[in-house]
Amino acid sequence: MADTAYPRPQLVREHWQSLNGQWKFTFDNNKQYKHPSDTIQWSHDIQVPFPPESQASGIGDRGFHRACWYQREFSIKPEGGRILLHFGAVDYHAKVWVDGHKVAEHEGGHSSFRADITTALGQDERHTLTVYVEDDPHDLSKPRGKQDWQPEPHSIWYPRTTGIWQTVWLERVPHTYIDRLRWTPHFDGFEIECESFVAGDLEDNLSVEVKIRSGSKMLADDTYQIIGGEAHRKIALSDPGIDDSRNELLWSPEHPTLLDAEVTLRHKDQVLDKVRSYTALRSVTINRDRFMLNGRPYHLKLVLDQGYWPETLLASPSDEALRRDVELAKAMGFNGVRKHQKIEDPRYLYWADRLGLLVWEEMPSAYRFTPLAINRMVREWSEVIERDYSHPCIIVWVPFNESWGVPNLTSMQAHRNAVEALYHLTRTFDSTRPVIGNDGWEASATDLLGIHDYDGDPERIKARYASGVSTQELFDRRRPGGRILTLDGYPHRGQPIILTEFGGITYAKKAEPGVSNVWGYSLADSDQDFLDSYRRLLEVVNETPMFSGFCYTQFADTFQEANGLLTADRTPKLPLEQISDATRNHKPHAKKQYGI
Repeated sequence: MADTAYPRPQLVREHWQSLNGQWKFTFDNNKQYKHPSDTIQWSHDIQVPFPPESQASGIGDRGFHRACWYQREFSIKPEGGRILLHFGAVDYHAKVWVDGHKVAEHEGGHSSFRADITTALGQDERHTLTVYVEDDPHDLSKPRGKQDWQPEPHSIWYPRTTGIWQTVWLERVPHTYIDRLRWTPHFDGFEIECESFVAGDLEDNLSVEVKIRSGSKMLADDTYQIIGGEAHRKIALSDPGIDDSRNELLWSPEHPTLLDAEVTLRHKDQVLDKVRSYTALRSVTINRDRFMLNGRPYHLKLVLDQGYWPETLLASPSDEALRRDVELAKAMGFNGVRKHQKIEDPRYLYWADRLGLLVWEEMPSAYRFTPLAINRMVREWSEVIERDYSHPCIIVWVPFNESWGVPNLTSMQAHRNAVEALYHLTRTFDSTRPVIGNDGWEASATDLLGIHDYDGDPERIKARYASGVSTQELFDRRRPGGRILTLDGYPHRGQPIILTEFGGITYAKKAEPGVSNVWGYSLADSDQDFLDSYRRLLEVVNETPMFSGFCYTQFADTFQEANGLLTADRTPKLPLEQISDATRNHKPHAKKQYGI
């Protein structure tokens, strides 16, 4: 990823240094090395942050590897303050040393972590950073998402990602510094809640000054005392009252208004730290059977996005590639994405915030039900929610998908308990967003009812969910995919119904290197056939009153799954205008002719 892309866009400082680029690397399948002081035989150079399975890393080895080592040198001047070392994501269990001193250990392949390495640096300018990673490719009890456990990708699973796959970077902070910010919009009161957390050398008489602007207009300029390392305040904005004026401040995909923030930490009159951030005023709620955005019913038009690239796998090729994905989703007529089985890079969330794209965030699944698996999931999911909580683009949290990791929901109470526990835990961490306990089928605790239905016949879809079909009939008798939609004891209680996976029309317009057998749910064999199939299906789904929205499968071809609207390199299979018209169910004038 480009070194100019600041990795943590909601808490920005001036002084930082990317450690992406060339590192020394070796696999350690037998775990023969224990410490950087061992005589490690470095077999490769690797381009961080691309995983060794990817071509962009310079290695491209997709075999089974249980462990690996990284090392590089870096320079930083001992100019005072503290030095923090950040890792965007390392899959799966990482240990970190600086100059032979262990500074961090972290488990979880999708969440960020950091270490204060100040004491390990001493007064020298040149240093050695070493990282050891364990990532058992056969372990199905860890959250792994779509990473395949077989030698070659099969069905809906893809190549593995081992080790570092997001930005590694250094940051210089004062001895007392702003550790994190948490922004919560309160639409009903036209308020922004700001929670400031301070770390380092805490002392009396600390305060934070919070300035919030909309463009050049100052909305708030307040100062709050730090007590116990924290300050919690609701900042009331001037409510214009009438919708036309309110809408100038509200965030939505159509008008992604962000409020710029500047937070300054002071000790008495002395400035200790200053950071830039942003927030937005918006609400996501449920009212009867409708999803609501900013107090109004809002029809969700989402696309399922796996977040893989051919040359870099889970890692993004660049910050510009992340921005382009957001732009393409919008250009195809969607107002949101369901990030599927992946916790996305914060830079993607930044562009979704900035450009206006709704995001469903979904925890990557483990595939065995064990106490270890649930413990791992709870820990990592908690870290993910804390990191991404303040992004206005995120509108729904999804801890489980299609009963993966809890396969016996219909018969085992422990599996049900896990889903219900994660639902309530998520609601505890964030009471402002809806939560889907288990998306697709076998629902219990949930705020939205997601249905996965890959029937390729639009007429059968229309009949199954027609206005004359009662929800009781749908849930009791008509079971898409042969699965029970709600578990016993959890009847549909009027929650919004969303078709959260459907379509999957396979059109292998471009042969992908290394892919011999394509996979999908239905087949198109020409541009016109693909357009006609997509248009008919989207017309039915858009016009079905039962649905509060939909999520089409999928954004781009992903290895053997050739059911994307784009090829794997993000080339549209049809002109974007045609895709957009079909997505939005825009019916062109009868005389208008589409040229393929």
